[in-house]
Amino acid sequence: QVQLVESGGGLVQAGGSLRLSCAASGRTFNSMGWYRQAPGKKRDLVAAISSGGNTVYVDSVKGRFTISRDNAKNTVYLQMNSLKPEDPAVYYCAASIRLAIATLSGVDYWGQRTQVTVSS
Repeated sequence: QVQLVESGGGLVQAGGSLRLSCAASGRTFNSMGWYRQAPGKKRDLVAAISSGGNTVYVDSVKGRFTISRDNAKNTVYLQMNSLKPEDPAVYYCAASIRLAIATLSGVDYWGQRTQVTVSS
């Protein structure tokens, strides 16, 4: 049974940092990533990483967020620094058995979600 278990969300002040973790079990994935969805908005990709370490980021988080993965632990991380008022959302870990994580249709599995809240 495949599971993606997220941890690390919470409340932080603007300018602060949080680190999200997503531990996968049941199989390995060619690509993993993080999506987020704010109230009333669609779910959008934040960052993604391939099994080889290639990364992509949405422009709004470049230079602030870093995605990484530990293939031995089958875990992906999202280090979020300099958090801004526009970053609060529900964050979802995503995994694809293909290199297709950048589109919603390419996601094969989702994590249970974790809330990120930024106070001003």
